[in-house]
Amino acid sequence: MALVAGATRGAGRGIAVELGAAGATVYVTGRTTREQRSEYDRPETIEDTADLVTAAGGTGIAVPTDHLVPEQVERLVARIDAEQGRLDVLVNDIWGGEYLAEWGTLVWEHSLAGGLRMLRLAVDTHLVTARYTFPLLIKLPGGLVVEVTDGTAEYNAGHYRLNAYYDLAKLAPIRLARSWAHELGPHGATAVVITPGWLRSEMMLDHFGVTEATWRDACAKEPHFAISETPRFVGRAVAALAADPRRDRWQGRSLSSGGLAKEYGFTDLDGSAPDAWRYIVEVQDAGKPADVTGYR
Repeated sequence: MALVAGATRGAGRGIAVELGAAGATVYVTGRTTREQRSEYDRPETIEDTADLVTAAGGTGIAVPTDHLVPEQVERLVARIDAEQGRLDVLVNDIWGGEYLAEWGTLVWEHSLAGGLRMLRLAVDTHLVTARYTFPLLIKLPGGLVVEVTDGTAEYNAGHYRLNAYYDLAKLAPIRLARSWAHELGPHGATAVVITPGWLRSEMMLDHFGVTEATWRDACAKEPHFAISETPRFVGRAVAALAADPRRDRWQGRSLSSGGLAKEYGFTDLDGSAPDAWRYIVEVQDAGKPADVTGYR
């Protein structure tokens, strides 16, 4: 029994689908439905995600939820409790700040309203969700909380991530996972944070003007895109964690899709296992020509 908060598209959708493929009932939340779009104004909907979960072999249940509104989250959790009586896995993938980020902009030049809104979406939503979901999660021992971010703890600690607001937004889930481990561990639950690599999300494919079928064409513009991965890859990482009876050995740790692929032996949809964060350090940031040999 899982809740994927922020499952409209991208990593959240990939995680929800792979939990469905493992046979789970998955509640998926977000602000874009077939009747109403969020400020993203994109076509992906939570109903579409729920349908994909069901098609994969699970049971997908879409619940429109703005996780900045405590009353909506409280109602969501009450519904899960009434219908299922338990919550085994919480994945917190809520984000929604791409269009607010002014990349490479100094803090005194960045929109203050946009930056603060980005932090509300990245931090406040996670705190609100924790407040209402954790009592149900610890109702039975063995629960799993997965925070989702961009970048490993090691990488983010040593690198400035594009602007001050984004940097804070992507450090926060790493610290939250450590906090959740401290608070939930005594109740028999495990908390981790996970990062995908260079994600071939719907928005990223649109940015490069390609589709999943033609994604390699983007490498002509950005050669390092060759290390990219589908959202299903990080989904398989989370599904592997959820199925691991010894997952508490990861308590409080920062994990990556590529790193967990080595541990659990899963692959991306094409059979490869891209280790993006090792590649980013050893090839991309080192200024070497794009070459994914040995990295996927």
